[in-house]
Amino acid sequence: MDGIINIYKESGYTSHDVVAKLRGILKTKKIGHTGTLDPMAEGVLPVCVGAATKLSEMFSDHDKVYEAGMILGKSYDTLDITGVITEERDVMSTKEDIMKAVSSFVGGYEQTPPMYSAKKIDGKKLYDLARRGETVARKPVFVNIYSIDVLSVDIPHVRILVHCGKGTYIRSLIDDLGSYLGCGAAMESLIRTRVGDFMADNSYRLSDVEKAVKTDKISDVIIPLETVFKSLDSFSAGPEMSRYVRNGNVLDGKSVRAALGLESKPDEGYRIRVYDCGGKFTGVYEYKISSDIFKPYKVFLS
Repeated sequence: MDGIINIYKESGYTSHDVVAKLRGILKTKKIGHTGTLDPMAEGVLPVCVGAATKLSEMFSDHDKVYEAGMILGKSYDTLDITGVITEERDVMSTKEDIMKAVSSFVGGYEQTPPMYSAKKIDGKKLYDLARRGETVARKPVFVNIYSIDVLSVDIPHVRILVHCGKGTYIRSLIDDLGSYLGCGAAMESLIRTRVGDFMADNSYRLSDVEKAVKTDKISDVIIPLETVFKSLDSFSAGPEMSRYVRNGNVLDGKSVRAALGLESKPDEGYRIRVYDCGGKFTGVYEYKISSDIFKPYKVFLS
């Protein structure tokens, strides 16, 4: 069983809870999630099964979309309402002030990771240190904010839709918006509606997966490995070259380029889907221009 399940994580579960439950449902240990989603949050959490676990780190690079609720005038140690209130202030901001604040963050900015996060410093998870009452210096990281739409304003409650790049903490963004407005703010709710091409509209809850297993329809919810790379050009090896493909060896660049109809050398790192002569997807290869070869990037051999 190899592939990806587009899970809809429900509020209250940790990402690790989802993996643990799926291991029980699918009767396999080789399962991994593709990026931590806060326990209070819900939404899209692609989960890799079997050979697809080799892809887990790739999903952290994908853009993401979140629908978030925030409350103005209150600050919490966790930057969301699950924590302890550290400060309360009057809210004098108008809708126009909020729109101006939101627009100032579009494009990106240097964001400091929250103490209550899974990020590690010197091998220690920040939330472990935070729970012991410790605070350590965190280096700000530039995060891309492609867009922020204000969905509703009912002071002190505001809802926003954020399209962002990897490494963005929505809790921190909301805290920073609160600082900009001068009244503080905290996250009330969070729904991740998209991770790359994975959408909430075609996701499955744990109960859906359990039902699929019981009705012998698990193939309906598992996305095949090759689908993740559908945008890449494909190469089908002949009987002779299939021996190299099945062993995960490098492939002669000239031969592959000829089969692909490429008249000149592609760019460094150009990637292709590779199939053996039996039509089995074996992995993704990338081009090395200096040696004119295609080298295995991700190999899925059983």
